[in-house]
Amino acid sequence: MYILGISCFYHDSSACLLKDGQIIAAAQEERFSREKNTSAFPIHSIRFCLEQAGIEIQQIDHVAYFEKPFLKFARVIQDHLRSWPFSWPSFFRAMPKWLAGRLSLPLTIEEELGYKGPIYFIKHHLSHAASSYYPSGFEEAAIITADGVGEWATFSVGVGRGRTIEVFNEIHYPNSLGLLYTAVTVFLGFDAHGGEGKLMGLAGYGSPERYRKQIRDVVRIKADGSFELNQDYFAFRAGNQMWNAKWVETFGPPRDRNASWTQEHYDLAAACQDVVEEAILLNARLLQEKTGLKKLCLAGGVTLNCVANAKILKATAFDDIFVQPAAGDAGGAVGAALFTYHGLLKQDGRHKMHHAYLGPEFSDAEIERCLAKYSLHPQKMSQDELCEYVGQAIADNKAIGWFQGRMEFGPRALGNRSIIGNAAFAGMKDILNSRIKKREAFRPFAPIVLQENCADYFDLNIASPYMLLAPHVHDSRRETVPAITHIDGTARVQTCDQTSNPLLRKLIQASAKRTGVPVIINTSFNRKGEPVVCKPEHAIECFLATQMDLLAIGSFVVEKPKGAFT
Repeated sequence: MYILGISCFYHDSSACLLKDGQIIAAAQEERFSREKNTSAFPIHSIRFCLEQAGIEIQQIDHVAYFEKPFLKFARVIQDHLRSWPFSWPSFFRAMPKWLAGRLSLPLTIEEELGYKGPIYFIKHHLSHAASSYYPSGFEEAAIITADGVGEWATFSVGVGRGRTIEVFNEIHYPNSLGLLYTAVTVFLGFDAHGGEGKLMGLAGYGSPERYRKQIRDVVRIKADGSFELNQDYFAFRAGNQMWNAKWVETFGPPRDRNASWTQEHYDLAAACQDVVEEAILLNARLLQEKTGLKKLCLAGGVTLNCVANAKILKATAFDDIFVQPAAGDAGGAVGAALFTYHGLLKQDGRHKMHHAYLGPEFSDAEIERCLAKYSLHPQKMSQDELCEYVGQAIADNKAIGWFQGRMEFGPRALGNRSIIGNAAFAGMKDILNSRIKKREAFRPFAPIVLQENCADYFDLNIASPYMLLAPHVHDSRRETVPAITHIDGTARVQTCDQTSNPLLRKLIQASAKRTGVPVIINTSFNRKGEPVVCKPEHAIECFLATQMDLLAIGSFVVEKPKGAFT
């Protein structure tokens, strides 16, 4: 049985394909279209999924969509009516999108794909919950989902047992931790649906004390875990921005994206991070007490906050956490498909998600043809030779593009579409920023560590294969791995186990022989403002347009001349 899952028309469009309940392919549309966070119908992602399975659209048994469009449309209409006539500009902008695509999705699917079979519409937060619980490998688990807003829900808690998911409670729009976090993100000069991770990094430079009282008037958290956003501060329902005059009166003017950073900006970010952590931790504790369960599943865009996730593990009685690696809307395609299979069609036989390498891969022949198009003359190596060569380059403090195997699903580069370097060299962060990433200096780079060595370096005793936990670096190790230690002493850890990525593991071992450290630095293979690379030509163009020293692509190595950047 084949089930196609689809997420689109909001942000982070994606598609995934199940075969008998197992995820065999998944990808975000932005990787193919090169439009970051695109909301477009994921035609390229769907074509990839079909090609990966070697099937035609006629062999798809069911299609699942990650939301109920008419229920969401009802909320949008009601919301605009409550603020009429001030909501007219927003209403005027929104209606064409609804009428042109969102409400006619079955027609779009038929026209774009030629598919005429059954289509299931799954509630947004149920899709999120399913995306984490079903592939977690847990027989039973508590579930928390948190994002901006689905149809009405912004936050939900429940449990999964076997093939059933039960939602205990939901918090509804406009009370939303995700919308609060996005409001502060935009207020501080970042982009919505992309800048929230920057806000998390910025928070490490501040203290929540300056704005603690004010932010707790904005977000009122109750003892039962529910919370309310004080609408006196917001303009969700009218105007062109998320905040209003009272917000500006309280927190000052919004930061121009080209303006210098002040301590007030750092402290507001810290206050926002602190109150979101407080709300999530309270709900996690209450849910654990209610269920008595020791396993927790997380999904929804808010749960990409790896600092908060690590604190849940540290400060609650849960002993293991699974976060869907594509926790945002992209992962909704997976959840919708999985809920259709298990929840609607009542199929047993859950499959654990062992890795997120679910995107396209390219043969050496394809890569070699692409290199030739760019008149590049690479060295070809065996896997052992490649790892030894690149391991030495890491020890030599070179910036390396690493393009291998199947592309990752989700926003994190996990060692197949990565730029890598020496975590033991303090200057590596500045090299990557100045030469390639051109991003804000406060943003941390992440480590990949051999799983068996993780506890030696980080305050973490479980696997973290998807870079969704940010534990503290042990005090005794901070000088050993300075390039990946954030100012607050944390690091966004990715662990590399024995089986999920053998080539990456071999590379880290080769590097460790030379540096003495089983940790490398990892950041996504892309330039600022672009999606992570997908195809060989994307990687080659990024390599040529930046000051990377070396590109390891498939079995090939391309190296720039010595002294090229002096």
